[in-house]
Amino acid sequence: MYQDKIPQNSSNRNAHEIDFEIYGEEMQYVEIELDPEEGVVAESGSFMMMNDGLKMSTILGDGSNQEKGLLGKIFSAGKRILTGESLFMTVFTNIGSGKKKVSFASPYPGKIVPIDLAEFGGKFICQKDAFLCAAKGVSIGIEFSKKLGRGLFGGEGFIMQKMEGDGMGFIHAGGTMAKKILLAGEKLKVDTGCLVGFTQDVNYDIEFVGGIRNTVFGGEGMFFATLQGPGTVYVQSLPFSRLAGRVLAMAPRNGRSKGEGSILGGIGDLLDGDNRF
Repeated sequence: MYQDKIPQNSSNRNAHEIDFEIYGEEMQYVEIELDPEEGVVAESGSFMMMNDGLKMSTILGDGSNQEKGLLGKIFSAGKRILTGESLFMTVFTNIGSGKKKVSFASPYPGKIVPIDLAEFGGKFICQKDAFLCAAKGVSIGIEFSKKLGRGLFGGEGFIMQKMEGDGMGFIHAGGTMAKKILLAGEKLKVDTGCLVGFTQDVNYDIEFVGGIRNTVFGGEGMFFATLQGPGTVYVQSLPFSRLAGRVLAMAPRNGRSKGEGSILGGIGDLLDGDNRF
């Protein structure tokens, strides 16, 4: 169980101050404690449970552009379409008189990572499907690539999300999460799908793997994501695309199973006790 509280000197923050606990090992959920009038904004489909006394509201985008009028809200929310997310997000607000709790679950096996934006200069960049929830007042937008190579060959790392503000945000990493702190000039090469997120000072680019055999027969893709410090990088061992690809590869086709690891295919199923026809 991971537990944390916002430091006491955080009274000058613009985002709502929240306390939280993270439960579980492989299939985690985060429980957020809200004081009266505090709120948390979450991605659609991540809600798990909540106490009575919390109000759930569906809003355009993350609610950070309320002062810009309807067109501003629509433009801000519309950018989320580029990341494959819904136009709408859900806000949970404590309208009661005491502390209330709301929980959000990870979408597949992995780790929930708490990100204190105040510690990272007010901005954190992450994969388009990594965001889970954040304190009300944190802005959730998209990070456009400024380099042609990233735009054409970045794969899963091309269009990314960004969290901006001074509150807490929560992202999800598939499998086991690795946190790498890079020194100035230090480089790290990562599979584009394994990259979860990084701080704003990290220089992110795409590099060609090189070599005909590596490109054609390597099975690891044609490009690396290269990240150069200083800054912090989060890497996941099991991106959802890789998990989904393995599941689809083993799915029955034309009513027949592929045969789990056997060179005999369906005949091997008969030998190992799986006698379904």
